[in-house]
Amino acid sequence: MALTAHQLMMRFGERDLFQIEQLSIAAGDAIWLRGANGVGKTTLLKILAGLLTPTRGHTNLPSGWRGKLGQWLKRDPGPGRVTYLHQTPYLFDRSVHDNVAWALGHRAADEVRVFEALRRVELESLAREHISILSGGERQRLAMARAWALQPAFLLMDEPTANLDTHSVALMAAMAQDLREQGSGLVIISHQSNDLTDLCERQWTLARGRLHEPTPLKIIERHDLKQRTSY
Repeated sequence: MALTAHQLMMRFGERDLFQIEQLSIAAGDAIWLRGANGVGKTTLLKILAGLLTPTRGHTNLPSGWRGKLGQWLKRDPGPGRVTYLHQTPYLFDRSVHDNVAWALGHRAADEVRVFEALRRVELESLAREHISILSGGERQRLAMARAWALQPAFLLMDEPTANLDTHSVALMAAMAQDLREQGSGLVIISHQSNDLTDLCERQWTLARGRLHEPTPLKIIERHDLKQRTSY
């Protein structure tokens, strides 16, 4: 099932931030969302995650308290299972382990997945430590481990690699690719190309209040390769 939005409009005061007729994110999609600072990229992701209500328009996320409860309990396998990952993620004031385990409901059956998530971001040795000892990069990797453990239908990533070293970016990209292979749709905001944006086959550009989708990235890459090999 796709995550869709129709007739989206967001206004702050007298300013129209954007108007988007429609968009769709399918299972397994990987989309690079680009645009200048202040055009509304973060706002758009928060609307798609159900964290903000648009001035006009709607998504196909579950609505009302029943929908939100189903999303929290992760009973809905469709578009309601959306995870938003910010560059300064919120973490529980607990241990590294608990930050992943609590998101899964702290069920004993999930312990294997918790430690597998921590292993993939190289934090398993710190599992019982309080998050206060973590560096900024380790906090971001922990947030990615939690997102991977949740297996959301859609993962929306807002500048997730800001201030990360190349090794941390590679770890996060590997987890994102694994989610994608399991059917998760990805949208990634990033001002720079990196291992995460290299996963993307589609590109959205938000500019002048409109969302544009140029030629798919993989078609551009194939065209460039053909040109290079023809010389």
